[in-house]
Amino acid sequence: MRMKRIIFVVINLAVFAVLSLPARDGTEGYPKTFGIGVILGEPTGVASKLWLHERVSLDVAGAWSFMSGSFYVHGDIQWHMFDLIAVETGRLPLFVGAGARIKFTDTIDVGVRFPLGLVYIFATAPVDIFVEVAPALVLVPATEFDIGAGIGVRFYPF
Repeated sequence: MRMKRIIFVVINLAVFAVLSLPARDGTEGYPKTFGIGVILGEPTGVASKLWLHERVSLDVAGAWSFMSGSFYVHGDIQWHMFDLIAVETGRLPLFVGAGARIKFTDTIDVGVRFPLGLVYIFATAPVDIFVEVAPALVLVPATEFDIGAGIGVRFYPF
């Protein structure tokens, strides 16, 4: 029962934080609002991103984990902190995030993940390329450490 309360509070705080952000203003160097593409690595599958603000996005993926032979879903809120390296065109922000992940195997593994990565946002094309590493703490069915990593590309039609 205590875990349900903690999860409820965390979800409500995240929703409040997202809703309190100012709207995106179409600043140059940021892609359109919604992108979809692929992530290759552990796991491999479909990746999507929804920009909520110039520096905040939601990242969701549905993928296959080759290491555990399982279907995998994650959802993160990501903060794009600063441009790590100055590039001539486009942007290259460093991002950090926090979210949840679920692996569907013989059991259902539930955990929290903390992605860290870089995303290159093209200046003249509705595309981004990203690389991330995501340490995770599995909470159910047992507490253990896990890690995922991948590279990917997303297209922004909207």
